[in-house]
Amino acid sequence: MLTFVMLTRLSPTALRSPASFEELESAVMQQIRSKCPQVEWVQNLAILGPCDYLDIFRAPDHDTALQVCTIIRSFGHASTEVWSATEWDRYKELLHQLPKK
Repeated sequence: MLTFVMLTRLSPTALRSPASFEELESAVMQQIRSKCPQVEWVQNLAILGPCDYLDIFRAPDHDTALQVCTIIRSFGHASTEVWSATEWDRYKELLHQLPKK
């Protein structure tokens, strides 16, 4: 499984009230579970700043990660940024495979 980090910014017109956030989350997650059942959510955070959410998830490939962000964009009237990420221990293993000089 690959790890992905996603920032999401909702459109100002996407939500009508604070309760709308939970309704949106429920609808989006239902679609993701249905269309991308192999995706594993690691962390979901509401954040301050130019974006509303930071999510970390695992997916088997880039195509599946693209499906996840497309679902979020379409339901949340949102913009997303997605990066692939490598866990630090795995990164150190890769470093040890590089030539010493």
